[in-house]
Amino acid sequence: MGTLKRPKQPMPGFVSDALRTHGLEDAYRDRPPYQRNDYLGWINRAKQDATKQRRLAKMLEELRQGHGYMGMDWTG
Repeated sequence: MGTLKRPKQPMPGFVSDALRTHGLEDAYRDRPPYQRNDYLGWINRAKQDATKQRRLAKMLEELRQGHGYMGMDWTG
């Protein structure tokens, strides 16, 4: 499982709702712990709701496609 180098980020309700709604809970859990934490930190740091939603949409797209990680190449 590994240890995280950055503080563990909380899962906002709207993120868990979106994962469930889009059927991507397993795809999210299959990502390495650092990626899950980085995605949440990236979303949580956004100041505006519109930015949070754009970042959430990017995460969902990458999970759906099974590759990519915050706009970078990653194929797990």
